[in-house]
Amino acid sequence: RKEMTTPSPTHSDSSGSSKHDSNQDSWEIVEGLRGVPASMQEPDRQEGFLLKRRKWPMKGWHKRYFVLEKGILKYAKRGTDLKKGKLHGCIDVGLSVMSIKKKAMCIDLDTEDNIYHLKVRPDTRINNLSFVDFKMGQRWSTPSTGRPRMGQRKKSQVSHNYHLRSSFAQLTSNYHQECPGGSHSLVHQVSNESKASIPESISEFFDAQEYLLSSSSSENEVRHFILPYSLLLLISNFSPLVGSMLTLPRRRSTLPSPSPTSSVSLWNILKNNIGKDLSKVAMPVQLNEPLNTLQRLCEEMEYSELLDTANRTQDPYQRMVYVATFAISAYASTYHRAGSKPFNPVLGETYECDRPDKSFRFIAEQVSHHPPVSACHSDSRNFSFWQDVRWKNKFWGKSMEIVPMGTTHVTLPAFGDHYEWNKVTSCIHNILSGQRWIEHYGEMSIKNINGDACQCKVTFVKARSWSSTVNEIEGVVTDSNGKVVHSIFGKWHESVFQGDPPSATCIWRANPMPVDQDQFYGFTQFAVELNELDSPLRPLLSPTDTRFRPDQRLLEEGNTEGAEEQKQRIEQLQRERRKVLEDNNMAHQPRFFKKSNNDTWVSNNTYWELRRDPGFTKMDFPVLW
Repeated sequence: RKEMTTPSPTHSDSSGSSKHDSNQDSWEIVEGLRGVPASMQEPDRQEGFLLKRRKWPMKGWHKRYFVLEKGILKYAKRGTDLKKGKLHGCIDVGLSVMSIKKKAMCIDLDTEDNIYHLKVRPDTRINNLSFVDFKMGQRWSTPSTGRPRMGQRKKSQVSHNYHLRSSFAQLTSNYHQECPGGSHSLVHQVSNESKASIPESISEFFDAQEYLLSSSSSENEVRHFILPYSLLLLISNFSPLVGSMLTLPRRRSTLPSPSPTSSVSLWNILKNNIGKDLSKVAMPVQLNEPLNTLQRLCEEMEYSELLDTANRTQDPYQRMVYVATFAISAYASTYHRAGSKPFNPVLGETYECDRPDKSFRFIAEQVSHHPPVSACHSDSRNFSFWQDVRWKNKFWGKSMEIVPMGTTHVTLPAFGDHYEWNKVTSCIHNILSGQRWIEHYGEMSIKNINGDACQCKVTFVKARSWSSTVNEIEGVVTDSNGKVVHSIFGKWHESVFQGDPPSATCIWRANPMPVDQDQFYGFTQFAVELNELDSPLRPLLSPTDTRFRPDQRLLEEGNTEGAEEQKQRIEQLQRERRKVLEDNNMAHQPRFFKKSNNDTWVSNNTYWELRRDPGFTKMDFPVLW
């Protein structure tokens, strides 16, 4: 396509209109949210009619029905068409450069390959939000006297686009959503950071081209329809009222202290343990990150909205796609985490995570010490998730292999589905020298044990020598006869696509990483929030909760000497408790989990009830630290 540099008609800088000059209604590029909590409640679905400039070569505007949900703006001729999946197209707002003209009530979305021109009446009201509120958001935008042309954008707006993408992701928590719609299906706009790793053809599916025209449609065309203004408000991504409408607690956006420089010699620790299980080898605290294994299990819930979507999907084959993508997304947070290890939980240690913004609750407990076994359970109105995990860690001289055992379970109440799958092998390379990196390889088998309509196999491809192919996954969903119904592919740390190029659709994309993540253990924003302990939460937690663990807290604050001292003290307390149990021929009994008939650990469904009544402060717990 020939690149067009003609100014947008709505951006016309012609001096022919004295009205335009007098009003000085210039275009502003939305820079994204600033000074807003890192985690915010996902905005409600918004829908209504907007005016959209006609596709070239036609002039003027036509009315289209738009739906904004999870950062994806879909549109069709009417609302019923959207329900039938007859899309004219969809736009990933978080990956677009957005310009707004407040007085004219115009928004332009530049996806780099297309520019979409939208308009709305200025007096539209919904939920007591008017254009006055819209104008108040000016403090979150950076004025610009003119909109960058497409050629200029590629050179000058890359940094701006990254910040806009990050800010929008924080606003919506997660904007991952499929873009269905037959021949009009759209792949999420591929980011500059990931384009090189995805075949070029994958990112080239768009609605019909939107060329910039020279001007002039009648403003009378705008006066005869009404749009719920909250739609425009959310698209514009910068209303200051958003923060005041939310009641969720502010979550921290960074750790108290960056990761310290480690001078520990791993070779001195590992040289006598080649080929052995490292779970029994004591490691200095300098090798740890300020999270533990129970919290690592909770990280697998970061993209739980995939299960929410699965529970609303009628097609069993498509439900399997979402469940498989959720299973793959559990590995995304490990990409930047090869440099450190989590703390090992002590026997009886617990962790809870209550996330009303994501509509789930999570609990975990260390139910066994030798062998180490961690059990967890998460519930939501759309799913239940549980697993018990044990690992074998082996050092092979240059790399460390982590072999997980156990099965992960998910149930979807709307359909009575019960999915289960295995985890794949992980390996950390260059453990002693060079840049450490992690890979996952093996086959993950997912099945619905309450039905045989379909199954899924996902292969985590092992990296090959002399090849740039790393972190790739390939999967197929098959029916009861083994016939392939859907195929998925992508990279476990980036994105998952459904279908075959050039008609593949993005099912999931990883959230952008925080700024300076390499200085803070490679934590995602979700991981940064896991160990936060605020005053309202403190009296509600069990005293065995990981957040109260002093060695982990001291490491988070940058005090490695204090953390090492506390770590040794806590480990000694555990040895003493174990000796007391052995001397009295007693066995440890987990508080919140029990063994099932098939020898796996499941929740006994008492945690949240006891938390509410009588409350953990009125119960007896062992002193763990």
